[in-house]
Amino acid sequence: MNSATVRNLLVRGMLAGLGAGVIALVVAYFLGEPNVDSAIGFEESHAHSHEHEVELVSRSLQSTAGLATGILLYGVAFGGIAALAYCFALGRVGRFGPRATALLLSGTALLAVYVVPFLKYPANPPAVGDPDTIGERTTLYFLMMVLSVLLAVAAVIAGKRLAPKLGTWYATVAAVLGFAVVIGVAYAFLPTINEVPADFPATLLWRFRLSALAMQATLWGGFGLLFGELAHRLLRPEPAAVSTGATVPAPQ
Repeated sequence: MNSATVRNLLVRGMLAGLGAGVIALVVAYFLGEPNVDSAIGFEESHAHSHEHEVELVSRSLQSTAGLATGILLYGVAFGGIAALAYCFALGRVGRFGPRATALLLSGTALLAVYVVPFLKYPANPPAVGDPDTIGERTTLYFLMMVLSVLLAVAAVIAGKRLAPKLGTWYATVAAVLGFAVVIGVAYAFLPTINEVPADFPATLLWRFRLSALAMQATLWGGFGLLFGELAHRLLRPEPAAVSTGATVPAPQ
């Protein structure tokens, strides 16, 4: 793959990430923001101090322009990174075409980058979590994410090396099982953090976490579909219609 193709795929990846970000923004606004507002209301009703504080950024700005800026920039950034990973993965992970490779890559990334860390350290709404432990919680989350990504890469490499001996099916099963076992060990040894207040509504916490998962699934799934189509058109353009030289009779 020459540099021009890589550059074109990078641009298309960023555009696909932007498009997926727009779709995820709709999901976040209509599914996530109502739960955030409810959690903020719970937090304010249980605040020990009722003194008026100056609001640096209004809640309305956070839930509109702030939300859009964050999601769209994230979409463009991860789209570019995913496009570079796609350039490396294409043709190396099996006999998959451009569209299938894009979907496989986005699904694997969703699992490794978000779902695996999410199952150990799920997203929490406002009013959940001790401000004094935010540094520790952030470190543990990113540690889990880096470990998951590295193990996913190792599983792919192991599967490729085992394929000639075990066959593609059994090599894939062995790689997935190895990934699951090591992740399970990491789950067991890494500390568990539970700072949910006893009176926090369980339904609200569940809805918030589901909306966060839905937004990420929309983002990565939308990227896989959009980028797969753009990559397919670049790498496998439709052949132009060949003229046969026949004269079409004029209508009588």
